[in-house]
Parts: sequence; C-alpha cells; structure tokens
Amino acid sequence: DFAQHVTDLRMRIKSKLGRDDFSIVIERPFVVVGDESEEAVRQHATNTVKWAVDHLKRDFFTKDPNEILEVWLFKDDASYRKNARLIFGDNPSTPYGYYSRAHKALIMNINTGGGTLVHELVHPLMEANFPACPAWFNEGMGSLFVQCGTKNGYIYGYTNWRLPGLQRAIREKRMISFESLMSMDAQTFYNEDRGENYAQARYLCYYLQEKGLLQKFYQEFVNKQSEDPSGFRSLKKILGETDMDS
Repeated sequence: DFAQHVTDLRMRIKSKLGRDDFSIVIERPFVVVGDESEEAVRQHATNTVKWAVDHLKRDFFTKDPNEILEVWLFKDDASYRKNARLIFGDNPSTPYGYYSRAHKALIMNINTGGGTLVHELVHPLMEANFPACPAWFNEGMGSLFVQCGTKNGYIYGYTNWRLPGLQRAIREKRMISFESLMSMDAQTFYNEDRGENYAQARYLCYYLQEKGLLQKFYQEFVNKQSEDPSGFRSLKKILGETDMDS
C-alpha cells in the first residue's frame, strides 16, 4: 500500500506541477514528501516525524491513522504558499503549517522549524485514537508539544511564547473558567479570543504534565467521554479539586 501510494503521489506531483524532483520518504504511518534533497527530507522524517510519533504513541496513542497520510515539507514560505495553492487549492492562513483532514495531509513550511510539525502530528493521531476529542484538548495537546524535547525518556512540552499573554490575562482577571473553556464548541474556540483560548488550553495541559497527571487525565477522559464530553468532570476527578474557580 505504501509503495503504491508513493507511485500515485509521484504521478500526482507531475500532473499538478509538471515536475518530478520532489523527495519522498516512507516513515510509517506517514509518507513524507519535500522539495529539498532526499537527505534533508529523510532527516526531517527521522528526526522530527519518527521521533514525535514514537514518543506520542509511547505516552498517549495506541492506534495509527486508518489511512496513509502525507506530510508535505516545503523549504520556505514562497514554496509553501505557492505549492499549497497549486497542489491543494489552499491559501494558508498560517505561515507555519496546518493539518488538512480533507486532503489527508500535513502541509508545512519547514523553514519555520519542526515545532509546528510536531503540533500538527498530534491531530491525526488524536483523530485516530479519540475521534470525539473537543477542540480545547486537541489544540491544547498540539500546542503543548510545539516546543518540546524529552525528559526522563518521555516527550515534554516546555514553556513558550504564549505564557506572558496568559499571565497578563490572569493579572487582568480576564480568564474564563475552565468549565467555560472546556465546554466551547469548535467554532467558538477558534473564532472568539482564539489566542487566549489556545494559551489557556496549552497551559492547562502543561500544568497536568508538571503534576505528572497528563497521561492519567487523557486515559480518564477517553474512557468517560460519552458521559463527560467536555472532560471537565474528569479533570476535577484527576486533580482532586472541588473548587475549580480557585
């Protein structure tokens, strides 16, 4: 299946772009394709895609995506925007990259670094393992690992640029409750106070990570999702908290 996918992919590239010089590397469960040298694409496939997938599956996810997904790595902003338009008909809203469920592809400007790629890899793995995952947790987990490394052999999210804005919102008493954040539908999460929603979701996941409770919360949330679709009751249980406002 992977070999046939690569053959079809080469034909699609030739048809869309009139060229066949893209480098393609199989890195299960993905096919990684880029407009840099094969050595460079292979390094990205090994050092970022494989590394992230191995660590995320060790800690959280047991299932691969049901279909072969493509990871498109474009060498710079111009290539990213041009090829996203020519190949997928997209005009990216972000300079970094995005996951397209419709195209079964992660489409990246790899010149901005591997952090966004790790973030976007979370989404198809989450989709395969927790299809009912709400936006706050999907993006909170993705955002947590946009700046990450390892700690004691496990994937570990560091603090990042979203922290000062979150701290300012806390000081100015502009934070919404965790219950409100976790109850948001996707449209509200992405369109109303998007930056603060991302920050609050990320640092809730970060807090759980620092307490050694993130994996435990994930399992509880997945197991109880039908009766607790937002995860709020699972969060209270894992934290042992009764006063969530405090």
